[in-house]
Amino acid sequence: MKITQLIFTLLLFTLAISCNQRTEAEKIVDAAIEAHGGNRYEEVRIDLDFRDIHYTIFKTPSAFEYIREFTDSTGVVRDVLNNSGFVRTVNGTKIDTLTEERIGAFSRSVNSVAYFAFLPYGLNDPAAVKTHLGETELNGKAYDLIKVTFKQEGGGEHFEDEFLYWFGKEDHLMDFMAYSYHTDGGGVRMREVSGVMEVGGIRFQNYLNLKPEDKNTPVESMQDLYISGKLEKLSEINLENIRVEPLPK
Repeated sequence: MKITQLIFTLLLFTLAISCNQRTEAEKIVDAAIEAHGGNRYEEVRIDLDFRDIHYTIFKTPSAFEYIREFTDSTGVVRDVLNNSGFVRTVNGTKIDTLTEERIGAFSRSVNSVAYFAFLPYGLNDPAAVKTHLGETELNGKAYDLIKVTFKQEGGGEHFEDEFLYWFGKEDHLMDFMAYSYHTDGGGVRMREVSGVMEVGGIRFQNYLNLKPEDKNTPVESMQDLYISGKLEKLSEINLENIRVEPLPK
């Protein structure tokens, strides 16, 4: 066998081993990411409006930049969150008087919109720990139920938050999600897809935002509460004016 053929064979063998080593939960998430847009999430600029605020999202495999722009009583506000940190400008002037607490709050707010808009992309982050909880059924459709937690190292400020995702067994689409959080007194939410838009080959979803009566409800109980009609509609999560542009290479 020639050296080039041997190298090619070894590469294929290594790739096969790597694929086989992925857990069931990882394979399910892989399929979901592919169904929602796959590698189109990478190397793109996305513009969208959410609750009268304009967001611009840049993503590559190694870098990101999230921008939100709005007008309030102080003027035109522009928040920029990227690999280097967070900067706020008002009418073009950088604000240097922000406390660490305010910087953290603004950063979380900007990141949250980008994170949820891009789901399920991002669930293969190295800090994400995925567990397959088995198969389940909602509204007559079969789902794989995946739980995602985060390692403390690299998991961000709120690594203790827990997430559940319902991925269709046949179409691999994420129709529901639920999560517990610890900021602002904590709580738990469930989101149900209420509308879908495909732009630039990427699937964007709107949601009904649901909550239980007891904010200390375990996130694993949300499906039963949903089925029994015991979740209250808190708000709607609607993305508008979406545009997707590939970044120049």
